[in-house]
Amino acid sequence: MMTSKIKLLVIDDDDINIFIIKKIVEKTGYNVEMVAKTNGQMAVDYITMTLSLQESLPQLILIDINMPVLNGWEFLDAYGQLNIDKKIDMYMLSSSVYENDIEKAKTYQTVKGFISKPLSIERLSELFKIVEQQSSES
Repeated sequence: MMTSKIKLLVIDDDDINIFIIKKIVEKTGYNVEMVAKTNGQMAVDYITMTLSLQESLPQLILIDINMPVLNGWEFLDAYGQLNIDKKIDMYMLSSSVYENDIEKAKTYQTVKGFISKPLSIERLSELFKIVEQQSSES
């Protein structure tokens, strides 16, 4: 396991889900800096601020679909307007079982996959492993 820190952004309006994800992150054993935002607009603002401060962007973003202010899809559209050239792995993380949500996720180039809640330690560990491999290749 590498010692580099993985930056994770979780966009979810449910405090319980955020708490659970935080616990799962701890159980993976990876060195992770997790930031949580409770709607898509807060996440866009966070990314914009990160860019303006020239800090490193998250390498992994988990996005809930149904949220107030900006939902997951609206976040993706707003993110696309930022013209960021850094590749960030994004996954929809949702309790939605609608096939059209899963299909819609495939229409976004930035979205790598669709994960049904609840998130498992194994699945999150897989995502961290992918992020680490990409970091070591770049």
